[in-house]
Amino acid sequence: MSKTVLITGTGSGMGLATALHLAQSGYRVFAGVRDNDADLMAQAKALGVHVTPVRLDVQDTASIRAAVTQVMEDAGRIDVLVNNAGFGLLATVEDGTDEEMMSQFDVNVFGLLRTTREVLPHMRKAGSGVIINISSFLGRMGLPLLTHYNASKYAVEGITDSLRFEAGPFGIRVHSVLAGLFGTNFVKKGLVTNAATMDAASPYRELVAHFVPIVAKAINEGPSPEPIAKAVQAIIEDENSEIAVMVGAEAAQFVPLRRSTPDKDFEAQVIETFGLPQAKSGRQH
Repeated sequence: MSKTVLITGTGSGMGLATALHLAQSGYRVFAGVRDNDADLMAQAKALGVHVTPVRLDVQDTASIRAAVTQVMEDAGRIDVLVNNAGFGLLATVEDGTDEEMMSQFDVNVFGLLRTTREVLPHMRKAGSGVIINISSFLGRMGLPLLTHYNASKYAVEGITDSLRFEAGPFGIRVHSVLAGLFGTNFVKKGLVTNAATMDAASPYRELVAHFVPIVAKAINEGPSPEPIAKAVQAIIEDENSEIAVMVGAEAAQFVPLRRSTPDKDFEAQVIETFGLPQAKSGRQH
């Protein structure tokens, strides 16, 4: 019997790639989309595979509950949950608005918790299941202008580590994928910019002018997200999989370095790697 998988955020990028890859690999895929599923369905048709779209907005508990109910009615089980839905806020801490901060955590963190909360009872009753949280190498290190996104992914890592203790005794495995930068529609569809931070008069304008093109180039010209999809499949099929799986050049470079390097030395390495401005000593009065 093929495993049933529910994936959030499959409209583009990593979620879309994962849905198509798992469908090609024989999984029964329920692909969560907030609104438009045209790209997903067109690509599935072109590949000759079947995916079932379900309306799922991770910011809406009723929507999540309805999606989970649909999967249970259609398939009778949810073997795997892939929490992929998310976006990135590009803003300084000084400029970030209440609405932007709340939205960043509502999607990336609370949306993940809401969806997991609805799926867990079904997995617990079945005595098995796999939950995979699509995280980021930025859940293990900081970068400027992405503080809110960084913080949300640090939270995802904390949820993953803690939930393993709760879910493990019921036969449920919980993992995260520490993704690097891949060629997706993230800049176009998944990145929200703060107007004040991007303003030409911003006191952070030099940092923005230097760093934003680096991130945009890495994503727009990055590799296919297919390795993320393959990593998800590998985690599903390997009961001894690592808790956090690194995928992509940035994850492979920085995550092990972060684990093995003292904080100040690691910070200095990040500053050098990305050409970031050095910290200044405080003014003397």
